Amino acid sequence: MRARLATHCAASTSRPVVSAAALATGEWNQAYAQLEMERGFCSLGGAEKYSPQLVQRKALESPAAAARVVLRGAEMLWRLGVFVCSLLADNASGRSEEVDRVRLRAQQLRETLTVLGPSFVKAGQVLASRPDIVREDYMNELCTLQDDVPSYPDAEAFQIMEAELGRPIAEVFSSISERPIAAASLGQVYKAVLRDTGEEVAVKVQRPNVGPVILRDLFIFRSMARFVNPICKVRLGCNSELILDEFGEKLLEELDYQQEARNIQDFGRNFANDATVKIPWVRPDLCGPRVLVMEWIDGIRCTNPAAIRTSGLDVSQFIRCGVVSGLRQLLEYGLFHGDPHPGNIFALRDGRIAYVDFGNVAELSQSNKQTLIDAVVHAVNEDYYEMASDFIKLGFLAPGTDIRPIVPALEKIWSDSLGKGVADFNFRSVTSKFNELVFQYPIRIPERYALVIRSLLTQEGICLTLQPDFHFLEVAYPYVARRLLTDEDPALRERLFQVLFQDGKFQWKRLENLLSLAQQGGSGGGGLDLSDTVASGARVVLADNRMRTQLLMALTEDNRLHIDEVARIASMVQGGIDPQRLLADSLAALPAISRQALMGWSERVLAS
Repeated sequence: MRARLATHCAASTSRPVVSAAALATGEWNQAYAQLEMERGFCSLGGAEKYSPQLVQRKALESPAAAARVVLRGAEMLWRLGVFVCSLLADNASGRSEEVDRVRLRAQQLRETLTVLGPSFVKAGQVLASRPDIVREDYMNELCTLQDDVPSYPDAEAFQIMEAELGRPIAEVFSSISERPIAAASLGQVYKAVLRDTGEEVAVKVQRPNVGPVILRDLFIFRSMARFVNPICKVRLGCNSELILDEFGEKLLEELDYQQEARNIQDFGRNFANDATVKIPWVRPDLCGPRVLVMEWIDGIRCTNPAAIRTSGLDVSQFIRCGVVSGLRQLLEYGLFHGDPHPGNIFALRDGRIAYVDFGNVAELSQSNKQTLIDAVVHAVNEDYYEMASDFIKLGFLAPGTDIRPIVPALEKIWSDSLGKGVADFNFRSVTSKFNELVFQYPIRIPERYALVIRSLLTQEGICLTLQPDFHFLEVAYPYVARRLLTDEDPALRERLFQVLFQDGKFQWKRLENLLSLAQQGGSGGGGLDLSDTVASGARVVLADNRMRTQLLMALTEDNRLHIDEVARIASMVQGGIDPQRLLADSLAALPAISRQALMGWSERVLAS
């Protein structure tokens, strides 16, 4: 977890969720109060933190601004009204479920959102990963919403650059492209050369006046959301304004390019020692709220899979780098790229994977990461009741929800998706089946997990484009196994014990599978060092009477000594343990172990 965010989170927990003055405005703030309370993760501390009060104040700051709100609302109602009337006409004619008609309406929705501007394009991208809100055929069409939109005049972009830099462009850059290299819904990118170092950089410049337009749209969105609250509460079990608050919070973060610069620096620190991942450097001294200057990445975009396949790169290894780096973001760092579409990912000539565009970044708390790992463990153990319980912990289901009807559905989804084995697993097929589930039960997908789902789906899509016979779990399982076996986090060690013991019995086959998977999962090519794991396990066994008892039972289960199993395990870990390191660690921990064992013995004597 990032240090600056830890400070921000500590500060945020000490303030009241909603001030007394804010409470006076009634329902307008209730959804955001719920978001603050159930967040379970730290928000990225941008220059201007989202709140309903901020949106309302900015949108209605003057009579002229209020008039623009009315005009914009009328435009929205007109364009969206045409789309809704088309749906009603299809329904009246009995053609609403015809494949061609559904495809036509999905295209119409995409075109309508594009015409309505940046806020709606971003909303469409969010809806493309929200099966709890949008049906699958519409989601597939909205997935085609790209940020490849017409650019705005270069003269305006250069004026914004100079205003943010505080000096003429020529003093900062020795050269800069006359036209943008790429244009997106919120800004556009130029290629330049720094005058002071001669390094090539990408200069990202925000569209003129896009901030006020988005704040105005958010105010209208939130005002309109009240009218669908009754439906949303029945369908999703939550306030529709809560969904809008999640969306608005992420959108304002994307508007702050200084926040994006901090995101890049944080990613750079996380992957500083990873030889398979390239994170561009950034020049914070040249960045402002509307301008970002970062290293130019010279590689092959994943939008050009043919070029990657013919480049001489080891495509299988490149894919493995991408999947493992994505899993590390989610399960190790908790800070992950929320929009890893093919245009934001590069294959470098040396085989590394490079990421760009860090505006859409989300963070999971330690408890969220642990719950995600729990969900993986429960899936491996086929413990579907606990998987359903994880849905409550993750915020997919409201506390107190009866999960018993969901358990058989989860079991069917997972067993059908695995088919005959790991090689049959396809993450998109799991998501498709899950889409059906969310329309049967009051499941709401929090924004951060919608980003997780979109991230995994997008990365799997890139992998399948590069290598059609790619199997996600063949890479993901070894990574998770390696983490369970080698990570020093006590919470992960506890989850390792959950995997190895079921119904009081030691699962020898699971341990063999874990070791086999973990030995496949070295992202850096290094061997599997189990010294820390063995030392940690020895400490637990020596200090924990319950664990000693379980281990003895494991060795003598079914009235026989499991010598063959122990021999197989020993053979598998041969070379994975450094004896000198293990001895040094054990000697260093001996006083603590002795003290803990003595305390345990004295407690048992007193209890007897």
